[in-house]
Amino acid sequence: MDADLLPEQRALATSPLTQRVWLQGPAGCGKTTAGVARLAHMLEQGVPAHSILILVPQRTLGLAYAKAVRAPKALAGGLADILTLGGLARRMVELFWPLVAAKAGFAHPGRPPTFLTLETAQHYMARVVLPLIEQERYFETVTLQRNRIYSQVLDNLNKAAVVGFAHSEVGARLHEAWVGDEAQANVYDQVQECVNRFRAYCLENHLLDFSLQLEVFLKHLWPHPPCRTHLMARYQHLIADNVEEFTPAGCDLLAEWLPQCQSALAIYDEDGGYRSFLGADPHSAQGLKGLCPVQAAFTESLVASPGVQALERRLSEVLGKPSPAATARGDARRTLLFQYHRFQPQMVDGVVEEIRRLIQEEAVEPGQIVILAPFLSDALRFAIRHRLEAEKIPVQSHRPSRSLLEEPATRCLLTWASLAHPSWGFPPAAFDVAYALQQSIADLDLVRAQLLAETLYRLEEGGPVLLSFDQLKGAMQKRVTYLLGGRYEGLRIWLKDYRLRKSEPLDHCIRRLFGEVLSQLGYGFHGNFDAARVAANLIESIEKFRQVVEERPAEQGAPIGQEYFQLVRDGVIAAQYLESWKSQEQNAVLLAPAHTFLLANRPVDHQFWLNVSSVGWWERIFQPLTHPHVLSRRWEAGTPWTDKHEVEANQAALHRLVVGLLRRCRKRVYLGLSELDEQGLDQRGPLASALQRVLKSMAREEAHDV
Repeated sequence: MDADLLPEQRALATSPLTQRVWLQGPAGCGKTTAGVARLAHMLEQGVPAHSILILVPQRTLGLAYAKAVRAPKALAGGLADILTLGGLARRMVELFWPLVAAKAGFAHPGRPPTFLTLETAQHYMARVVLPLIEQERYFETVTLQRNRIYSQVLDNLNKAAVVGFAHSEVGARLHEAWVGDEAQANVYDQVQECVNRFRAYCLENHLLDFSLQLEVFLKHLWPHPPCRTHLMARYQHLIADNVEEFTPAGCDLLAEWLPQCQSALAIYDEDGGYRSFLGADPHSAQGLKGLCPVQAAFTESLVASPGVQALERRLSEVLGKPSPAATARGDARRTLLFQYHRFQPQMVDGVVEEIRRLIQEEAVEPGQIVILAPFLSDALRFAIRHRLEAEKIPVQSHRPSRSLLEEPATRCLLTWASLAHPSWGFPPAAFDVAYALQQSIADLDLVRAQLLAETLYRLEEGGPVLLSFDQLKGAMQKRVTYLLGGRYEGLRIWLKDYRLRKSEPLDHCIRRLFGEVLSQLGYGFHGNFDAARVAANLIESIEKFRQVVEERPAEQGAPIGQEYFQLVRDGVIAAQYLESWKSQEQNAVLLAPAHTFLLANRPVDHQFWLNVSSVGWWERIFQPLTHPHVLSRRWEAGTPWTDKHEVEANQAALHRLVVGLLRRCRKRVYLGLSELDEQGLDQRGPLASALQRVLKSMAREEAHDV
C-alpha cells in the first residue's frame, strides 16, 4: 500500500472487509486514491481478485484502478474486473443468452447475439431511417446532418433503457413536454416511428445495441435466479466509484446488490453529475447512502490552492449557489488572470505567449497546462496548435463524440484508402489529395502539395492514380525539391504495389500504410502522437465494424471496407476509445472541450479558459429529436418544459462546470477574453457576466488595500 496516504485515506482503505462504506467529498480530496488503496488492501489480505468488481460510469474513470492492478508491484493472482454497467450487461447477456433470447423477443433465439458499437449501431440505424428520410420525407423540418439524426434517435433508446421506461413512450414524453409550434409534434411522432422500427429490426436480426443489451440484462437476466446468484456469488466485494455519474438503472442495480455484498465501497463526488446529458442521476445515487452503515466524508482539497478555493467561493456566490469552499481564506486576486482583446486571433496569441512564458521562464511542465473552451472548433484548434508547435511546445487535443471524418488524420488515411481501392468508386477530389499529401509528407506545405495534386493526380479508366514524380518538368521538380519528391515516390509506389496485391481488409490496409510508410522518418505521422492516436482509433473502429458485419454475410452487398467508407462519409459519430484518454498522460499541453476535461478527472496546475464570453459555457446544445432533462427520472411525464426550466437547468450546469474545473486546478486560471468571437459577433454570456462581477469585487478590494 502507498506509504504517502493520508491518515483518513489509510483508515478507509484498511477498514474491515465486512463493511459497506459510503465515501463522499468534493473533487480533488483523495477519494479515488483511497478507493485504489482499498483495492490494494483487499488483495494484500488475500481476497481473490476474481471476487472483486469495480464499477465505474464510463471506462475512462476506471483507468486509475486498471493502472494499480497492472502495476509491477501489484500482487500476482489475477485481476479484479473493472466494468461499466454496459460492460457487465454485455458479459451477462453473452453468458446467459440461450436462457433469455426467446423471452426477450428475438426472432431467432438459436442464433448467437451480435453486439453493436456506437458506430455499427449508427450503420444499422441508417438502414432503417434513411428510406424514411428519402422516400417519406421524415425530418424535413429539422436542420440536422443525417449522422446527428441517427445518433439522437439512438440516444432516445438509451435514455429509455437507463431511466427505466418503455422505448414506446419516447415520442409521447417529448411531445407532452414541448411548448411551441405544433409542427414539432409531428417530428416526435417520426422519432417514435424510427425508434420502433429500429428495435423491431434488432429483434428480427439478433442485433443488440447498448439499449437492448441493458434492457435484456435488467428485465430478463438480473431478476433471473441463476444470473443473480452467479453475479453475487462471484463478486462479493464491490467498489463503485463516481456513483454520482451513474444512471438510474445503475443505481437501482446497486441498491439491490449492496446489501448482499460481503464488503462494498461507494464513492460520491459532490457537485458532480457532468454526464447528465447521458442520463447521470446524482439524486438516485444519493439514495445509496442509506444502504451503507459506515459513512465517511473527505472535505479538504488536495489539489486546489487556497487562492483557487477562494475563487471557487466567489464564483459560486455570484452564480447563486454558495460553495462548500466558503471557508477558504486564500487570495483569489493572484489566482485569476486575464487579458482582454478585441479579436480572437489576438486572444490566441496572448494565450500562447503566456504558455510559452510559463514553460520557458517558470519551468512549468507542458502536461500541467490545459486549454479549455465550451466547443473546440477546427479553426480554433488549428490556430492554437500551429502557434504552440511554432514555439516547439508539445500539444495534444482530445475531442470525443465527433464525426470520424472531422479528424485530419482520418481524412488523410481514408483518402489513400480510396486510391488503393479504385473499385469502390469513390475517387477523391484533387483538393483532398493535396491535403492528404500535406498531412503525409513532412515539411510539405499546402502550396506544393496542391501543385503535386494538380499535375500528378489523374482520373483514368482504371480509377484514380498518382503519376511518377519524374513526370514533372525540371523547374517544377526543383520547386517541390527532390527530397520531398522522393518521399512522394515512396508513398506512390506503396499505393501502386498495394493495388496489385490481393485485396485485404481495410483495417489491415491502413495498419500497413501507417506502419510501412506514414510513421517512417520523413513522413507526416512520424513523431505525431495525435495522428498516431487517431490512426489507432480508426483501425479499431474498422476492425469492430468488420467483425460485426462479417457475422451477417447474407446482408453484404458492397465490400465491407466500402460500406465502412460510405458510413464515414455520411458522418458517423466516433465511439470512445481508451487510448484517446490514456494519451492525456503525455507531457504535452492539452487542448479540449471543458466537459471532456472534467470527465477525464485529471488535475493540472494551470487552466486557460477561452471564449469566456460565449453562451456555449451556459447554454446546452439544442437537440430537436431528444431532450436530456425531459427523458430523465427527475422529470414528471406530462409536465411542459418551459423557458424557466431551461434557464434554471443551464444555470445549474454552469455552476457545476465552473466548480468542477476549479477543483481540478492547483494554481491559476487564465481567462481568454475577446470582444468578438470566431464569427465576428459580440457575445456576453452568463459566465463572462459572473466573472466580471468577481473581477470588479476584487478590484475594489485591491483599491481598499492600497
